[in-house]
Amino acid sequence: MFRPEEMVKIEIITLNRYKDTLLTYLHENGVVEIRELDVKAAQKDSPNEYHRKAASYSITISRLVEFLKAHRKKTGGGIKEFIFPPERERKKYRYEGIEKLIKDVEDFLSQVEPEIKAVEGKITSTQTEIERIKQEIAVLEMLSSLNLDVSYLRSTDMLEIVVGTVDRNKFKPLVEEINSATEGRAVIVSKDFKDKVLAVFVFLKRDYERANPILAKYSLERVEIPEGEGTPRELIAVYGEKLRKKEEELESARKDAEMLAEKYYDDVVFYQELMENERDKSTVLPMLARTNMTFALTGWLPRANVPEVLEGVKKVTEGKAYINIREPDRDEIDEIPIKLKNPGWARPFEMLTEMYGVPKYDEIDPTPIITFTYSFFFGFMLTDFMYGLIIAIIAALLVKGHKKFNDGTYKFSYTLLISSFFTMIMGVLFGSYFGNALDLAGFTVPRVWDTFKDALVVLQLALAIGLAHLFLGYTVGFVVRLKNGDKKGALLDQLSWMLIILAIVALVLGNLIPGSAMTGKGLFIVGLVLFAIGEIVNNGGLAVLLIISDFFGFIGSWLSYARLMALALATAGIAMVINILVQMIWGVSIGPVPIGIVIGLILFVGGQLFSVAINALGAFVHSLRLQYVEFFGTFYSGDGKPFQPFRAKREVSELEFEA
Repeated sequence: MFRPEEMVKIEIITLNRYKDTLLTYLHENGVVEIRELDVKAAQKDSPNEYHRKAASYSITISRLVEFLKAHRKKTGGGIKEFIFPPERERKKYRYEGIEKLIKDVEDFLSQVEPEIKAVEGKITSTQTEIERIKQEIAVLEMLSSLNLDVSYLRSTDMLEIVVGTVDRNKFKPLVEEINSATEGRAVIVSKDFKDKVLAVFVFLKRDYERANPILAKYSLERVEIPEGEGTPRELIAVYGEKLRKKEEELESARKDAEMLAEKYYDDVVFYQELMENERDKSTVLPMLARTNMTFALTGWLPRANVPEVLEGVKKVTEGKAYINIREPDRDEIDEIPIKLKNPGWARPFEMLTEMYGVPKYDEIDPTPIITFTYSFFFGFMLTDFMYGLIIAIIAALLVKGHKKFNDGTYKFSYTLLISSFFTMIMGVLFGSYFGNALDLAGFTVPRVWDTFKDALVVLQLALAIGLAHLFLGYTVGFVVRLKNGDKKGALLDQLSWMLIILAIVALVLGNLIPGSAMTGKGLFIVGLVLFAIGEIVNNGGLAVLLIISDFFGFIGSWLSYARLMALALATAGIAMVINILVQMIWGVSIGPVPIGIVIGLILFVGGQLFSVAINALGAFVHSLRLQYVEFFGTFYSGDGKPFQPFRAKREVSELEFEA
């Protein structure tokens, strides 16, 4: 706790024939982050034909998965499955090398792919044909206003017939130019069609070359005449029957696709995962160095996993491996990957730390601290017992349903669950139960503070909490810098602000504790002098400007904690407005029907749930801001590199692997 997991560097050299088994072991074990090895005496490794096939088959199978998923019957879903998602069943595969795996995948694809592709092709071609028929029906509906046999609208040996639409304001000049160019040897039939004109132009073959550029000039949109004979209305019936038959074919093909999805979907997803893991495994090959007979790799792993990894490497290489475990050098501090290490009660809050950035290897992990401070700030801002209870019930259900997955939903819900307890505690202290609902109902509610009547007290409390929070941050930074040998930074950048904060506290307590005001003035002068020296040392000539800027920056950070009071007031204010509105309409009735009670209950439930959602969102965001901006700004960089182990992703598959 407070420190990242201790990491060591591992270096392995072994024979090429163990490469696949060793990488598979490390991939499945998932505790080593492999780094690129730069050895001038050796060459880089590269994927072989089997790895390239794995990448290709991964793409092929992904397309099959997309098709089958689109035609799979929908099952489950809804709120219950969101809260309590079922675990996916894992199918076991006995791994005997990448060559055997590729052969198994090829055998599977040779059986499954032709069936799926045939149905997919049938669906695609039928959909294309349906769209073509629909377009031709649309054309026939447009031509129905002419009431001519469709065969009359096709060109002959002597005549060129053009059908199309043109903007209404362009039609008259178009006709004039056509008649002029053909010397009147053109027949034109037209009908108004929406905001355009549908026109039929009949030319002699010899006149068409002169007329065609004019049609293009006026942007005539040509209409392709559907096949068949008879009036458009007659052909619409014929094409309608064709459409019905094609839609029946499409429905039949879709049922075939549903059957294939039922039969093959789970297997296709299984092989997809196997191929994606092989593709992922091959990405580390360029990081390895090799000779004709050996290869080498290096990486980082947690110290706690060293015995397990040593035993596993020796087993898969049959003891024919050179393994070196060493401590990180001082100049490698910035390169060490960071794996956070916290007790179970704080581990889900690592999500909040990681959203900002993980600590460097020689920094403090702030997760245990923000587990308390974030939750407390959230509760202070929401400040309503019933709001906290609602959030607690929802969060507890999600925690129970997602704990086995340890996913983002579980971690987020856990943070809300802890925060909801602080919300309920603050709600009791402020006597807030759906705002002032109990007060309006005539109950006597005990409270320590009233959000509105004691607003100044709440503000003072918020600023006091802010000072304590900032002091904690500067103290942590002071300890970290001293431990890392940066005495100057600890003295000038951290201790100076610690003294200024203590001085503020002493000055505030001046009326209560004799002599504290004088002590406060002394501490303030010492702290200010240290702060000024630090600015001069760090910034040279710019120190004059930065002393003022940074000092008022500190004041701004401190005053930022006033948002604790502001959001507490906002929560109480919104709840109070809802309660007043309900009170206003509660007694309304139409005759003997107490409609006000019905509307009031709907308004109360809906309004309070809205208030829970909007104020919880505000508390979540602003609590994070106080951690990320104000608190982390006092001591924390978050510039560490997250630990990214070489790890297989297994949801539906399980590898049975033996050396």
